Amino acid sequence: MNSIPVLHFLYLSIILFSIGLFGVLIRKNAISVLMGVELMLNAVNINYLAFAKYWNWNTLTGPVFVVFVITIAAAEAAVALAIIISIYRQMKSTNVDEVHYLRG
Repeated sequence: MNSIPVLHFLYLSIILFSIGLFGVLIRKNAISVLMGVELMLNAVNINYLAFAKYWNWNTLTGPVFVVFVITIAAAEAAVALAIIISIYRQMKSTNVDEVHYLRG
């Protein structure tokens, strides 16, 4: 059975990471920035699994790291959404340029 070359997974990961980085650097909406961070974390997960498949590790090192990254991403999303909701309640906006006004 023919398998997909690892290089294809790396290209996909580069594309996803670039889109996520673009979303973090260019967007002004906090939800869009959070989505960009999640895309970058998913690109990292694809890299972990691609290298785990390429080196044919008999251990579950790659998938275990992926589970840890998914867990951290879920916690990060929960905390970030709570912060975004709190900022929206105070300022009626999710624009990240206006957040620096909260420093006092």
